[in-house]
Amino acid sequence: MIPRERLMETARRVYRRYGFVPIDTPALEYLEVLTGKGSDETDRQMYHFTDNGGRAVGMRFDLTVPLARFSAQHINELGTPFKRYHIGAVWRGETPQAGRFREFVQCDFDTIGTTGVVSDIETALVIHELLQEIGIERFKLRINNRQLLTGLLEALGLGNQATIVLRALDKIDKLGAKAVEKELSEAGILEPQIAQILQFASIRGNPDAVLEQLASQLRGNQRAEEGLDRLNVVQKALVAAGVPQERFAIDVSIARGLDYYTGIIFETMLGDLPEIGSVCSGGRYDNLAELFTKQHLPGIGASLGLDRLLAALEKLGKISAQAAPASVFIALFAAERTSDYFELAALVRRNGFSCEVYPDAKKLGAQLKYADQRGFPVALIAGSRELDAGMVQVKDLRNKTSTEVQWRSNPDEFIGALRTMLTMERGDLFA
Repeated sequence: MIPRERLMETARRVYRRYGFVPIDTPALEYLEVLTGKGSDETDRQMYHFTDNGGRAVGMRFDLTVPLARFSAQHINELGTPFKRYHIGAVWRGETPQAGRFREFVQCDFDTIGTTGVVSDIETALVIHELLQEIGIERFKLRINNRQLLTGLLEALGLGNQATIVLRALDKIDKLGAKAVEKELSEAGILEPQIAQILQFASIRGNPDAVLEQLASQLRGNQRAEEGLDRLNVVQKALVAAGVPQERFAIDVSIARGLDYYTGIIFETMLGDLPEIGSVCSGGRYDNLAELFTKQHLPGIGASLGLDRLLAALEKLGKISAQAAPASVFIALFAAERTSDYFELAALVRRNGFSCEVYPDAKKLGAQLKYADQRGFPVALIAGSRELDAGMVQVKDLRNKTSTEVQWRSNPDEFIGALRTMLTMERGDLFA
């Protein structure tokens, strides 16, 4: 739970930095709100039932559809653009496996009420900053635009079969090109059309080279050219904002399996564990809210899959073993000097450090064993003699080094020594 809490705190901090505000929506929605909004697969996986009042209800399968309903209901009070984040559990009745769970937490952020490319750029920047702030160095933000795929399919005469093609293409990473080819063939797509779709999806290279190749292939298709123009703007803005080119790619093979996407789409893969799938995905959905209101309420956002990311980090051995939320452990030597220990603890906390005072005056070995088991990086040790002199031993429990400092008459020296020792500790998920 400590790594989970830290990850959620990091997400909240990054989202607020960009101006997103928190909301919450019910776990249960009327079934008609949820069905037909994601895909055939999400409809099949949805947990739904008739409640005691005879109402057909379902448990939310993501946080985006409830947001669209929420926005349609309250947008006159909220105004636009409305930028929200939401961290909550969702449910899908699928077979549990690596990175996939029946109940899992999503950390979403979305902007409602604007079609501007600025929101596309900002969504990509938030994803990048979030992964970076969590402490992940090797990841790739893959970016595409549904308008390119839709324009290509229209040019191939497959506009009315776009949903089938996009759902098949979404499986290309997991199943491979041969399996996608077979699925498209079984759906009645002709072999030359399949060849062009797969050739299009195989375009690779640095962003500039990919965009140049796409421009030559899609010239004359208005819808595709609009999507390509937006990708160009996004790509230039990411470079201008300092996002390293090795951290993002224009990848026309990603399609996203949910039907409501209309424009730019995102998937984020871990460089050290790509097989876990995307840990942060999303895109633009300009028509979703219109299922609940006559107002045009375009939206864009992304979702960090908290449980999938934690499973990946655990597999990579990057989850901290610390089982205590506090960084500083204060041993209790002399029960009659309890007030001194709490005076010391108050000084530590006033200076921004978390600490825990051991509740019983047991032998020091037993207390330090407790501190070691819970992963405290630093312990403060002082008996009656040290307390009389206003001294305390600051002990690094990781490398077993220590220094003795004056904390009453020279609190700045004490806090400085404590801060120096704690600089070795990472404040994120990693050991």
